[in-house]
Amino acid sequence: MANFVIKKDGRKEPFDAEKVRRSIVAAAQRTELSDERRNEVVQQVSSVVLQLAAGKEEIPTAEIREKILSELSTVEPSVAEAWRKYEQEKSKV
Repeated sequence: MANFVIKKDGRKEPFDAEKVRRSIVAAAQRTELSDERRNEVVQQVSSVVLQLAAGKEEIPTAEIREKILSELSTVEPSVAEAWRKYEQEKSKV
């Protein structure tokens, strides 16, 4: 499992699998999915991301984001759309 994530500004932080899961949950909660489907999506996508991180010592946050969005676009596009919409709103602040 990756020990560190590399932030946009170059800082390194300890890799936190729970943080990955929470970010997917947050996006899924902005959709009309049932709780059951939401949980399935979170489990499926976080599992793929953790597999990606498993083979690395360090992983850039941009790579994690890209993998999450790629998986969400395939598994549940509405969640990927919610994620992107949140990012756009956040960048306007």
